[in-house]
Amino acid sequence: MSTDKRNAAMKSDFLTDIVREDIASGVYSRPIATRFPPEPNGYLHIGSAYAIQVNHSIADRFDGRFNLRFDDTNPLKEDVKYVEAIKQDIEWLGLKPDVYFGSDYSQQICEAAIKLIRKGRAYVCDLSPEQMTAYRGTLTEPGKDSPYRGRTVEENESLFKQMKNGEFAAASKVLRAKIDMASPNLNLRDPVLYRIIHAEHYRTGNEWCIYPMYDFAHPIQDAIEGITHSLCSAEFKDHRPLYEWVLRELDITEPPKQREFGRLNISGTATSKRYLRELVDGGYVDGWDDPRLPTLQGLRRRGVTPEGLRRFLEELGALKNPSTVDSAMLEHFVRQDLKMRSLNAMAVMHPLKVVITNFSADRTEMLVLRNHEGDESLGTRKVPFTRELVIEREDFMEDPIAGFHRLSPGQEVRLKGAYFIRCEEVVKDPLTGKITELHCTYDPLTRSGSGFNARKVKSTIHWVSMSCGIHAELHLYDRLLKETAVFAESGNDWKELLNPASLIRVEKAFLEPSLSNASFHQTYQFIRHGYFCLDNKHAHSGHLVFNRVVPLKDSWKRQNSDMFK
Repeated sequence: MSTDKRNAAMKSDFLTDIVREDIASGVYSRPIATRFPPEPNGYLHIGSAYAIQVNHSIADRFDGRFNLRFDDTNPLKEDVKYVEAIKQDIEWLGLKPDVYFGSDYSQQICEAAIKLIRKGRAYVCDLSPEQMTAYRGTLTEPGKDSPYRGRTVEENESLFKQMKNGEFAAASKVLRAKIDMASPNLNLRDPVLYRIIHAEHYRTGNEWCIYPMYDFAHPIQDAIEGITHSLCSAEFKDHRPLYEWVLRELDITEPPKQREFGRLNISGTATSKRYLRELVDGGYVDGWDDPRLPTLQGLRRRGVTPEGLRRFLEELGALKNPSTVDSAMLEHFVRQDLKMRSLNAMAVMHPLKVVITNFSADRTEMLVLRNHEGDESLGTRKVPFTRELVIEREDFMEDPIAGFHRLSPGQEVRLKGAYFIRCEEVVKDPLTGKITELHCTYDPLTRSGSGFNARKVKSTIHWVSMSCGIHAELHLYDRLLKETAVFAESGNDWKELLNPASLIRVEKAFLEPSLSNASFHQTYQFIRHGYFCLDNKHAHSGHLVFNRVVPLKDSWKRQNSDMFK
């Protein structure tokens, strides 16, 4: 598609309009370029995926570039394991960006700092962190100048070089920008540009002992890479004047523009990296890939497809303000994707034994069932039908209430893909009175596909052969947090916030035997129960565990969503 046609067809949003206007006015002589700059100190989550989607979609719409740049300028927090995890997540999303590392620009950022010193726009400060906070002032009161603000250019350059050479202890000195201690924007009250950290960096080793702050390094890195639009979440809006100050003071031509979009939150879970770490470190969840978490690793383990996730993010577009989106909306788009690709199968969670009294005990009939009701290309499978079966306990009612059309004494139902059966006898435990099995008869003339239409039944239920079925554990997921959960600034009581029904384990479900060969790359629709996938954390345990990705019921409707009004 040509650029003109693409521009005519592209979805309109405020970020697209900004870029289109910049192109029309000739602001840049280079191609449009965006980036996603994660710090490798944790795992990506759905909010990260949204930021990736926003940046990548803008670059793609204008035939531009999209970079993945690791903001790795703090050796105390970063690790190569996070780098590899983030790369895997990006690949899972289906993207292949150019990869860069902020640490590769260490020398250029250091030279930029020296340039500011020589311009009289940066100085070395000896205040302790506590003193610096006290000098900073408040939102209603101006700060006051550091006693070291008046150091000469020569003294500042000498001290900065000594910092770089490792002659001072960690945190004993910092390099600060000289801006305005009375600015109403606290970010412009002589912010720290460089600090001393004596720690080994995962890539550069001990080559450096001074490291730039994000607000200083980020605009320089953007400029080096030729980024045109630095698109970030709304919490960085107050940092934009500092971003622009750095580029202006360094005399960057055609400087990149920082523009902000709304942060994405999902109802029923936590998307703050700090809260996620509390949950993981506190043992409240099963690691960073717990399927209840909004991390990309958790979503992947749960069985969410990248196609479904991308469709959800595309539908959101560019949010102007921080927004909390109902998790049902995400499930809707995942469900729509799984509906087209999942194979049908039968699983019984809470089994009730059924004996077909007029079916021979030594006989096994192999029924041929379609793998997908709407796509013949996905083939068929053979399902064994035997004398002893299991059905869902909820599909039988001894004294049926009005409107109950499933199995009951004297009532007929169809077994999915098989025959009509009629309940003739209910067997109970003589001590507890609990129903232990049903004795039924089947009508051999009513086999599915036979064209039998002499009589009708009002319900079809699923089933599994008791002797041929396999056992598996099913994990049913719901929202991680209670609907009433409210986060505290510090010290969250997670036991009070967590939804006790966020994970329900069905430890001994009966599954049709075809699932003994289930693939980790395939999703399955367990009839009436939802979409499931194998849990990859149990791949080598010899124990089958399936995670429910989403239930069948869809509680989100686009036309009723405030997001699109």
